[in-house]
Amino acid sequence: MTLTEIANEWRPPMTSLVDRKVIVIGGSSGIGLGVAEAALNCGAEVVIVSRSPAKLQAAERTLNTGHVTSLVADMTDEADVARLFEEIGPFDHLVSTAGTLPPGDPIGSTDMEAVRGFVENKLIGAVMLSKHAVRTLKAGGSMTFTSGINKDKPPVPGGSVVSAIAGSFSYFARALALELAPTRVNVVSPGWVDTPMWDIVGEAKSSFFADMAARLPSRKIPTAADVAAAYVYLMESEFTTGETIRIDGGHNLI
Repeated sequence: MTLTEIANEWRPPMTSLVDRKVIVIGGSSGIGLGVAEAALNCGAEVVIVSRSPAKLQAAERTLNTGHVTSLVADMTDEADVARLFEEIGPFDHLVSTAGTLPPGDPIGSTDMEAVRGFVENKLIGAVMLSKHAVRTLKAGGSMTFTSGINKDKPPVPGGSVVSAIAGSFSYFARALALELAPTRVNVVSPGWVDTPMWDIVGEAKSSFFADMAARLPSRKIPTAADVAAAYVYLMESEFTTGETIRIDGGHNLI
């Protein structure tokens, strides 16, 4: 049998996360919702977390299973983060896909309050999650954070802040993987993904996606479900830690 034949016959196990509890921060929409659905399909018990009760209710209807719980929490409020993990109790895997639109002004006109807010939401938020997650995260489980293509291909002008923050996650994961071993810590770095976050550009979304897809080696823009496979892999793989996994259709190559 050739390698191609083996690859074509391989199918991911549908029970690979049975009896595992997975927390998905930002699980009410976009990539997080895709990860939640993928984990459920692999047999996990899933807790989705968001600041929006309405989005959580909509996500529960989408997932339509008794194996998902939704909890409201503000990832910028440390007391709320601590309460979240106390309420959930022991768990196996943490995935954070929560994000916000980054500041995009040229450096000479940067709004420092916007920068501080972005750093607080993304980087400080990840540190805060880690601080409180370790108290109930089972040894040998995993944490997976989300960075993005802007660290490799920063927008010019205006990409310096988001590039710095996205790039910092790789070093954060490497150090934390050593500190928390055998618990694994990794990062997923998506490129452009067809999620509701892109709705902000309105009707231009279709042309943006068509132009980018034509440039990508993959020749298409992934859905949240496509990207979710990388997160499931990192939860399952006992020998992957301290790594950043690109799932960007080759965007970093162009």
